[in-house]
Amino acid sequence: MLDISEFFGETTGGVRTYLLEKARYVQRRPALRQILVVPGAEDAILEASGVRCYRLHGPPIPTQKPYRLMLATRSTSRIVAHERPDLIEVGSVWCAPWLIHLATRRHDVPVVWFYHSDFPRIIAPRPRTAGWLRLGASVLAWRYVRRLGRLARATLAPCEAVAHELRDAGVENVIRVPLGVDLARFNPLRRANASATRHSFGLPAGRIAMYVGRFAGEKDLDLLLAAWPGVERRTGVRLLLVGDGPARRTLQAGPGADRAIWLPFERDRDRLADLYAAVDLAVAPGPAETFGLAALESLASGNPILSVDQGGVAETVERSGAGLLYAAGDGAHLAQVAEHLLGQNLPALGARGRRYAEEHHSWETVFDRLFSVYRDVLAA
Repeated sequence: MLDISEFFGETTGGVRTYLLEKARYVQRRPALRQILVVPGAEDAILEASGVRCYRLHGPPIPTQKPYRLMLATRSTSRIVAHERPDLIEVGSVWCAPWLIHLATRRHDVPVVWFYHSDFPRIIAPRPRTAGWLRLGASVLAWRYVRRLGRLARATLAPCEAVAHELRDAGVENVIRVPLGVDLARFNPLRRANASATRHSFGLPAGRIAMYVGRFAGEKDLDLLLAAWPGVERRTGVRLLLVGDGPARRTLQAGPGADRAIWLPFERDRDRLADLYAAVDLAVAPGPAETFGLAALESLASGNPILSVDQGGVAETVERSGAGLLYAAGDGAHLAQVAEHLLGQNLPALGARGRRYAEEHHSWETVFDRLFSVYRDVLAA
């Protein structure tokens, strides 16, 4: 199979993790081969144990760093012609779908589209209060979603809420395929080293709530930062943010930023797993998350979740019963729900979240399901 996505950068999270975990799944199965086509600072080809990765030079997207555009029409067509994949999965919405559309005009290869980004909702996260410009742009975005859906044999959605949204928008053959977590790496057993971990990261004593992810406007981090000083005054719980992104400078200059603890994007996955296990609560404020891998990693590490009541993380919280939800866009309600959650038995909620992750979201289970969907598409 061939995976192509522009949602793959050196400091990106969810889609990069998904593709690399899929590569590990393929490498353990001699009957499978995977071709990865992703953007990079320069052209390169890497290969290891049944997985070949093409990095195609592309310019950075100014407002979406560290993402890059893929503009290599001829290179993509040559890769498809040379590799002759049985199936192609497109994992982004910019140029990659059209590169594959051109490449498969000569070579009839089934294509599926994984809906990793709910970009119409990012444009207008709260339609009732959005201005006419955002509403108009969102309408155009949904037209574009329907057009991309027609290019694929199936559209994969990582949660039922997104699948329902796509079906309502007129996209056909939508299939829910949730994402997974490395249960061995993200594990509550790491809590035994919590003190050493906090010391290595320079974190203070006391309870900590943590956000891990990209710093971007659609994540509603400004709302979280503005609301949290009140939560800290009443509960003593500090807020930690880990990551990077285009909105970092703006957020650090905004209300509440001076009380938060800021850490850069953590490339070392084991150090990140240690960090999850050294805090007490995960916070997921993004209303347009299609799934939210960081939230699932937190659950697997034994942390309950405070989340907004929209998007994929809200669904995970409701299914697991390991957290609480607040109303989107309401900072006062965020603070109220946070204080209520912090007054509960967090270790017991975290243990419930761990059990849920074990039962439903191992990568092995997820990719068994995904490749079964691939086989159904090929059979059809």
